[in-house]
Amino acid sequence: MNTSASATGRIAAAEPPQHASVRAPRVDSIDIVRGAVMILMAIDHVRVYSGLPAGGPTAGIFFTRWVTHFCAPAFVFFAGTSAFLHGHKLGDPGKLSRFLLIRGAWLVLLELTFLRVAWTFNLDYAHYLLAGVIWVIGWCMILMGGVVRLPIGAIAAVGLVIIAGHNIVDFFRPQVMAVLRTSESWWIWNLLYFGFTDGRAPQLGAAGPRLVVLYSIVPWIGVMAAGYAFGVIVRMAPPTRRRICWRLGLGATVLFVVLRVFDVYGNPSPWRPRPPVAQASAQAAPTQPGAATTPSASGPRPAPPPATARSAPVSPPATQRPAPFPAALAFLNTTKYPASLLFLLMTLGPTIALLPLLEGAGGVAARVLTVFGRVPLFYYLLHIPVIHGVALIVSLLRLGSVSPWLFANHPMMNPPVPEGYTWSLELLYLVTIVVVAGLYFPCRWFAELKQRRRNSWLSYL
Repeated sequence: MNTSASATGRIAAAEPPQHASVRAPRVDSIDIVRGAVMILMAIDHVRVYSGLPAGGPTAGIFFTRWVTHFCAPAFVFFAGTSAFLHGHKLGDPGKLSRFLLIRGAWLVLLELTFLRVAWTFNLDYAHYLLAGVIWVIGWCMILMGGVVRLPIGAIAAVGLVIIAGHNIVDFFRPQVMAVLRTSESWWIWNLLYFGFTDGRAPQLGAAGPRLVVLYSIVPWIGVMAAGYAFGVIVRMAPPTRRRICWRLGLGATVLFVVLRVFDVYGNPSPWRPRPPVAQASAQAAPTQPGAATTPSASGPRPAPPPATARSAPVSPPATQRPAPFPAALAFLNTTKYPASLLFLLMTLGPTIALLPLLEGAGGVAARVLTVFGRVPLFYYLLHIPVIHGVALIVSLLRLGSVSPWLFANHPMMNPPVPEGYTWSLELLYLVTIVVVAGLYFPCRWFAELKQRRRNSWLSYL
């Protein structure tokens, strides 16, 4: 791999934005990584319409879901980095704040309108709205519109404190959840942190739709703030940038391993099997392997009834318990909703460590990934309806008709998968390849359009 000084994407040492507008060269390794996670994202979203579960019970299904966990952290982190680089180009913090406020509001609107229809192919707004990854990126950008006024050191500190500190709630989760179940302001905490983890979705108005919060604002605002501060590193001289990326990436990965081994902080669910005990603090019934990472993809689970002094939860007989989850998979089975510290270390660590290896990368694969990485939002807006449309065709070819299940409220409030519908893993990957190959051409056209023209509206896609 060529890492010589002539490699593209090399940039000078970081400096604060000046009042004169400066256009910084792109860092190709970021585009390549972002393009790779776009493809991984397609795997997971094809899975939504395949009927396969989100994690477990086999290693094949587990890793099909697990590899896609790198998508959201990279998507949000590099959105912060892009904001920093865009601010440097604008040369005016006020202009950057306005850009982030407008773009953030635009993303929230897209999530609630275009993407909601793309996911479901229905207009059942009365019962279902989804607050997905584009929603949370939008709200984080709106918040970053104010945060970017702070010194870069303060922004980095805020981001890291949120990422590292939010799992303190785990020590008090049963008590907090018990209070929120009877509180009129529970929906605020649903939006900010707990999301759909307790099986409840806030209703918008007396007769409005349910808003299923898949991505809560915390800790993702911390991830975006950290990504913004990472922009300083991106603008450093190549040798320094590579060295720091190695240290940050490998350090985060090692920290994940150490914290996970000792299992004392950073993830609400342990990976080691623990002896069954009958105690009032046990809040959740046993779940299937892999369920800790993901809310149900086949509809909301009702919240478990709170324990009382007279009826403490009792462990089921051994014959009724789920089969033990293999230790190696359990070790990797960290919590995504809301994203735990260990989930973020496990995903962002390797992602950052990969950047130095990809500087100066060439070949067909690098060029294809770069195309996707340069138009991430355009790709995202296209790939949901394309995947959904292909799923209709697959249903017609396999079953002789289009399954009504494909018009349900995906991906969070759909009914159980119909009998005989579920795809094989092989079909899932085949459909993913077809979809990604088809998306390459419109994405290449749009990337070239953005390169030829400097229209301001193009920056919002």
